[in-house]
Amino acid sequence: MSDFTHIPVLLKEALAAMQVRAGGSWVDGTSGGGGHCEAILRATAPEGFLWACDQDGDAVEATRRRLKEFEGRFEVRRMNFEGLKNWLGARRVNGVLLDLGTSSHQLDTADRGFSFQADGPLDMRMDQRGTMTAATIVNSWEPEALAEAFYRLGDEPDSRRIARAIAEERRVRPFETTVQLADCVERVCPRRGRRTHPATRVFQVLRMLVNREREVLEAGLKAAWSVLAPGGRLAVITFHSGEDRMVKDFMREEARDYDMPPGQPDVPELRIPRKPRAWLVTRRPVLPSEAEMESNPRARSAQLRVAEKLED
Repeated sequence: MSDFTHIPVLLKEALAAMQVRAGGSWVDGTSGGGGHCEAILRATAPEGFLWACDQDGDAVEATRRRLKEFEGRFEVRRMNFEGLKNWLGARRVNGVLLDLGTSSHQLDTADRGFSFQADGPLDMRMDQRGTMTAATIVNSWEPEALAEAFYRLGDEPDSRRIARAIAEERRVRPFETTVQLADCVERVCPRRGRRTHPATRVFQVLRMLVNREREVLEAGLKAAWSVLAPGGRLAVITFHSGEDRMVKDFMREEARDYDMPPGQPDVPELRIPRKPRAWLVTRRPVLPSEAEMESNPRARSAQLRVAEKLED
């Protein structure tokens, strides 16, 4: 395994908004290289305890190595954060952090297939125990299904043209590498001076599909909320508009003072009054500082939202 490198984004902002302090129990549901984990354990010394997990085996190994000095104050498990409720059981914690970004290690390791900056197998599995890869999708999905996914999940305006081009090329030879797919997209949508590569959205969507990111986030937000004690805070760092919208909607729903009958539109006449279950610590997302974006360009699209649980 190559060294797992990942610079934690919005580190000070996340810990401050979560009110990380000495003692207590905390969760990092996306441990990555352990940067946020280490900061939490230092801030909660001498008795604070951390539950950390990640679906990437490399990340779990890196986290364990990084946290050796805190032996006895943490537990790390290889799993997806949607399983937090099953893992923690009846335990309640003071804060949960979820960093939904792809790690620098994943992006920079060509064999993982997340990036077209270096040629590698068209993989994109965060959990390498899974069987579905990006190659599986581009080589087997019907063009209509590909086009809809690129448009619905990635807001790709040229989704149909790209899907047709993929279908035509795979008749000649199957897609096997990241550069092969990126070149195919670029032939259909020439760069023409654009800052971002024309295949950026396509790669993002394929990563989301391979790793079931929308389904995992929906279930994971509920799981994270369920393990919080009243007064505990959920902090989520997102990197694209779809994720941020899901987090914002979840937190706002917990913070409102009514429920809606299942399947009904949100109209005042149908609202069922109740006490708010959350307080929005951040009504607008917290963004990285100019200094952080300059030192870590991958932080540019990061957004942090935080909500405090009022009651179970």
